[in-house]
Amino acid sequence: MMQEKEVFVIDVPGERIDSYIASVTELSRSNVQKLIEGGAILVNGKTCKANYKLRAGDVAEIQMPEPEDIEALPENIPLDIIYEDSDIIVINKARGMVVHPAAGNYTGTLVNALLYHCKDLSDINGVRRPGIVHRIDKDTTGLLAVAKNNNAHLALAEQLQDHTMSRVYYAVVEGIIGENSGTVNAPIGRHDNDRKKMAVNTRVGKPAVTHFEVLERLDNCTLVKCRLETGRTHQIRVHMAYTGHPVTGDPVYGIKNTRGMDGQALHAGELTLIHPATGEPVTFKAPLPEDFEKLLKRLRR
Repeated sequence: MMQEKEVFVIDVPGERIDSYIASVTELSRSNVQKLIEGGAILVNGKTCKANYKLRAGDVAEIQMPEPEDIEALPENIPLDIIYEDSDIIVINKARGMVVHPAAGNYTGTLVNALLYHCKDLSDINGVRRPGIVHRIDKDTTGLLAVAKNNNAHLALAEQLQDHTMSRVYYAVVEGIIGENSGTVNAPIGRHDNDRKKMAVNTRVGKPAVTHFEVLERLDNCTLVKCRLETGRTHQIRVHMAYTGHPVTGDPVYGIKNTRGMDGQALHAGELTLIHPATGEPVTFKAPLPEDFEKLLKRLRR
């Protein structure tokens, strides 16, 4: 079974096809070579050899293989549980923790910890992502709602889709924002030249809207409160970088000066949802992590 194919138009010639595909995907070079041998990678509609040197204007097509559905295993990893009942569990995720197993991270994830803590999780998203309805990045901290049964999962997923689940983030961004509030309405899709990054992309991007409010102006930085209207990958990080104010400490979209942060200063601090069982709105809050507070203290001096 194959996933939807990806297409790359070459604008930097001279690189071998196997090296190029490995650089723009999460596949190893040896895996790319196996795909080339199997005819899963084409250049200009034709099969090629691994040492083919790309030319400007070449169109490379790759049928990405379906990832192995490796079952996640329970691990005794401490969790900061904000709330739990028979339908949902709300976690304050630590920095550095991946949400679910994926290539390169099959252990030590939030899912591994949840499987140890919970007897039941929804199975809608399969054995690698039980209970997972939405995600936050590895080095972003804060609140995640996890479904403990399929009815709860479907209810939460519907709220995400119709934007009735409210997610508020706190971020320190580079530079001083002049206006007190604003909205970034710019579509987000894969970066044209770096497939591992997202970017504002008017050609293939999906609608993305982020509302921000200035809370405090600091030493050449600004503390902002962001509310997501949509939930695209890396949305706040991409949108704030697009405004010229990347999130402090962001290794992908930010600047070299991390200001002592080990990851981006971005925290999912508030989460409001309609409880799947009661139908009543509930709001959860998580305090800023220690390293975020220390950064603010340094920037206030």
